[in-house]
Amino acid sequence: MSDILVKAVIGLIKAVVFVYDAVSFIPYYITFDPNSKLRQSRRQKAYPISDEDEPPWRSVDVPGGELTTTLFKECSTLDDLFVRAVRLYSSRDCLGTREVICEEDEKQPNGRVFKKVILGDYSWITYEQAYTRVTYFGSGLLAIGQKPRHNIVIFAETQAEWMIAAQACFKYNFPIVTLYATLGQDAIIHGVNETEVTHVITTKDLAPKFNGILKLMPKVTHLIVMTENTRLPQVKEKPDNVKVLSMKDVELKGAEPDNINSPITKPSRADIAVIMYTSGSTGLPKGVLISHGNLMSGMSGQCERIPNLGPPDIYIGYLPLAHVLELSAEISCISHGVCIGYSSPLTLTDTSSKIKKGGKGDVSVLHPTLMAAVPVILDRIYKGVWDKVNGGSVFARALFKFAYDYKKKQLENGYDTPILNKLIFSKLCNLLGGRVRLMLSGGAPLSNATQRFMNICFCCPVGQGYGLTETCGAGTVTEVTDLSLGRVGAPLICSEIRLHDWPEGNYTNNDTPFPRGEILIGGGNITMGYYKNKEKTEEDFVTIKGVRYFCTGDVGQFEEDGNLRIIDRKKDLVKLQHGEYVSLSKVETALKINPLIDQICLCADSNQLFTVAIVVPNHKNLLEFAKDLGLNGTDINQLIQNSDLLKQVQKKLAEFGVKSKLEKFEIPQKIKMVNDTWTPDTGLVTDAFKLKRRNIEEKYRSDITRMYS
Repeated sequence: MSDILVKAVIGLIKAVVFVYDAVSFIPYYITFDPNSKLRQSRRQKAYPISDEDEPPWRSVDVPGGELTTTLFKECSTLDDLFVRAVRLYSSRDCLGTREVICEEDEKQPNGRVFKKVILGDYSWITYEQAYTRVTYFGSGLLAIGQKPRHNIVIFAETQAEWMIAAQACFKYNFPIVTLYATLGQDAIIHGVNETEVTHVITTKDLAPKFNGILKLMPKVTHLIVMTENTRLPQVKEKPDNVKVLSMKDVELKGAEPDNINSPITKPSRADIAVIMYTSGSTGLPKGVLISHGNLMSGMSGQCERIPNLGPPDIYIGYLPLAHVLELSAEISCISHGVCIGYSSPLTLTDTSSKIKKGGKGDVSVLHPTLMAAVPVILDRIYKGVWDKVNGGSVFARALFKFAYDYKKKQLENGYDTPILNKLIFSKLCNLLGGRVRLMLSGGAPLSNATQRFMNICFCCPVGQGYGLTETCGAGTVTEVTDLSLGRVGAPLICSEIRLHDWPEGNYTNNDTPFPRGEILIGGGNITMGYYKNKEKTEEDFVTIKGVRYFCTGDVGQFEEDGNLRIIDRKKDLVKLQHGEYVSLSKVETALKINPLIDQICLCADSNQLFTVAIVVPNHKNLLEFAKDLGLNGTDINQLIQNSDLLKQVQKKLAEFGVKSKLEKFEIPQKIKMVNDTWTPDTGLVTDAFKLKRRNIEEKYRSDITRMYS
């Protein structure tokens, strides 16, 4: 179809839509009530509660003027929450796992072999069945020597057994030490020895990581493997005093009459529930001490921002349970009778890397209504859809762009587009199962373009959350009725936030038009500090007028309606030679959605006049870009060394930076493309895919030096 014909057809469609808008104006106005939606979006959401120089800000919805500390009045601990849920939802499905029918090796065109799986349906256990397993497992741990208030490690991928083990530990007052499944042996040894655990819970796939290192963990007596098989994995060089048991073995032990009737040391709000090791974007990971009361407080605020949470909602769990975002999300869901179907990033969608071609990913089988995500996943969805659109016919591209722009305008004016949703966007909705009603993004900043894209194409609100491990993941969450972009919402009803003046960075509460400063989050969700690290605890945690605060290191501003916007990070702020301040993460967030980029790390030096960047290019789009430039070849290693291609990519990034409203001094003046993938296994990003900036700069030190020279 010629360009002239395409323009004529799209023009005709626009004319038809114009007439349709005129005819449907009154019924749509009555149906969608846009003025009410706009008022709700723009309503005052928070305000300062005193006349201090650095006043605390609180949500306008704080009940009775007091910050909340629990989800339900009758519950004071995490165990209380689960007991209540079992009482109310005993016969309802609780935890679901897909059956693995078989695994196959699939050879790729480049000769590499990938493991592919064929999966069946989800099989479920009810709340009552889950409670029975929790009780038996906790009783079994007690019977084999695990002591109350004595730490226990869970080193496992996200799955139903992780949550069963966790609930057992909450019930029997065993503080959980969480370690990311991607950790190497040195980090495992450090975490296990520092917390002095005797019992370690792991999986069959991760058990080999203990080969040869159990002898370096002198206090460990039991390695418990999440499997019901009688055949346990062989652990090499295992000391004779260490027993390897299956989770099933422990549950059977716990079900014995003498054990199931043993007295239980119930937890209190002040007891430690989790020692959560941060993912360590800078330096060594720190163990954050999280009490039952801390998590209860944090979840009370988070759940208030999720309308109508409860049956018949289905949540898909695939992010690491060793991360506070996923842990608090899953416990919150269970507390409200929501069933959780488990997945992984490798099997999430039909096109995920471990799903055999023609097979169905987990979302296509589960049809979740709720899901959490980190920006890197949403950015990939964003790029993937646009790549597919741009690879289509001229007419298909023009039609999609018209539909996209039209719906964007309608959403911003308080309307929706039910016909376009059904005819065009329903196919995209089906990529995530077709029923997602709310998505929560956390862990890092989400770009405006990606956030609006998800609103439009997946027909659901995307709430940005802001919190840290030290605040139980709780701080702010945007309201589902908020139509704005780029902000993280008002303080939760469990928290208050102060902006602490940072004169060195030129941020103060007296700034206009909005007060600015380092974000301090206070409330019952602020954790107990760092494990065996009193100095760092005293540095990062402060008490002001009886309220405990965590100093986040992030810089924010409260805008007119009480929404918080993250504008900087103290550690990411670099002053260039001429005095300009560059926020590294801000620039990366803006540039990483460029189709040519998969990952980017901005580098700046106070002794230099400009910034540079290390770029992991998108192979497919780079090859197409090179072809358009007349550069032949499919070898990525050769292409990324091509000086002409490098200059053109640099030019494209500069143009993209200008469109993203970056200042000239913020845009990298030189880039280095590398044929690497930054995954948690490489040690260059955390499990939440935050950059480990120091590690990246060290790995590419010679390239950075060369760009500056």
